[in-house]
Amino acid sequence: MSAILTLDALSTPLRALRLLAVDFPGLPAPVVDVSSIYPDRLSLSVHTSQGGFAAFEAWRTALGIDPATVDFHVQCDHRTGVLSAQTVYGGADIELTGYTQVPEGARLFAAGVA
Repeated sequence: MSAILTLDALSTPLRALRLLAVDFPGLPAPVVDVSSIYPDRLSLSVHTSQGGFAAFEAWRTALGIDPATVDFHVQCDHRTGVLSAQTVYGGADIELTGYTQVPEGARLFAAGVA
């Protein structure tokens, strides 16, 4: 890195977070990440051990993300399903990620064992 960023350099994703808190106070609280490495990005992730991707879907719908643009994969442990999508909100690049536990019966299929 050639220069140290100031907190002001993160104002775009922080402003977007503030807008999200005002616009969608009833949505499930995500894990929030703002980084000086990607100063225009706001990462939101929702983790659900049971119940599928309901929290991810609530955020996807609120942010107006087209379902056709959502990526799905299963992590290499075959226990965790992941949905991811990107959009722009409040001037920030939003990275939305959802994690959920893959049911045990589906793990064998995902591993190619079934």
